Amino acid sequence: MDLVEQSRHVVEKSYNEIHVGDKAQITRTIKNEDILTFARLTGDVNPIHIDDEFAKNTFFKERIAHGMLTASFISTILGTQLPGTNTIYLSQNVKFKAPVKIGDTITAIAEVIEKKDDKKIIRLQTNLVNQDQKVVVEGEAVVMKME
Repeated sequence: MDLVEQSRHVVEKSYNEIHVGDKAQITRTIKNEDILTFARLTGDVNPIHIDDEFAKNTFFKERIAHGMLTASFISTILGTQLPGTNTIYLSQNVKFKAPVKIGDTITAIAEVIEKKDDKKIIRLQTNLVNQDQKVVVEGEAVVMKME
């Protein structure tokens, strides 16, 4: 399925259909190719992400994924699940709590924690956990729902 076809399967909810406590999640396994593609795309070629020999001599003892690669899955949820289409990202804060390594399976979870009806603003808790349910990224997003 190409990207245009995928975009046709995005969740479409109106602002009024979204409630405090609503949740959505996506799960992805981080692959070597994901890290290399992100490095190529952004130019972030820090050797901790792309050089096995370098990474062996670091605190982590192996390569780790870019923090922003993992955090970008928050955008995936917001734009495709909750709130879905017609969502404008206003802000995001993140705290990187633990490394994500090649082969880790991460689940990004978004939960509506506040709505401001006058401007259709939605605040969401946005966390990522690994396969051991350890929080690897903790954050909060603010979006506007356009209709």
